[in-house]
Amino acid sequence: MNRKLKLDELNRPTVEEYKRATKIPLIVVLDNIRSLSNVGSIFRTVDCFGIQELYLCGITPRPPHREITKTAIGATKSVDWSHFNTTMDAIHALKKEGFTIVSVEQTEDSVNLSEADQLSCKKIALVFGNEVDGVDQEIVNASDHCLEIEQFGTKHSLNVSVCTGIVVNVFSSYLRN
Repeated sequence: MNRKLKLDELNRPTVEEYKRATKIPLIVVLDNIRSLSNVGSIFRTVDCFGIQELYLCGITPRPPHREITKTAIGATKSVDWSHFNTTMDAIHALKKEGFTIVSVEQTEDSVNLSEADQLSCKKIALVFGNEVDGVDQEIVNASDHCLEIEQFGTKHSLNVSVCTGIVVNVFSSYLRN
């Protein structure tokens, strides 16, 4: 029988240990996300995969907020995050630091997520867009690449927090190797 582990058996780092740990050179950028629950879920994802930082841009809500904290389950304390008045401000700052900007959006020239390893970049900023409008066209234009998750159903998009989890998982594996 396969026994489920208890929380104290998972050997998770403390917040202080996590903050000192080496992170992968990946920044998640949220372009005007509206939902507090989505933001909280993305904090948890960023924590889970040891991502360098989370950028909250424009109208994206930021801690402290009860709904973010409730969904993040403590990740707002462990994850480094910054706020930018506009997503373009964040993009300019990232480009100055040598990050490759990858917008997760369906475009004419999007690369399929299964081919992400062909992007051959070592410092990546992944931009995730608004729940209704996606990544703003200005940000798409400023991106080095656009990436999409192949989908086979009748819907043409995923919830932004689900999408973030899928894409960050792939890039986390890619950047750790």
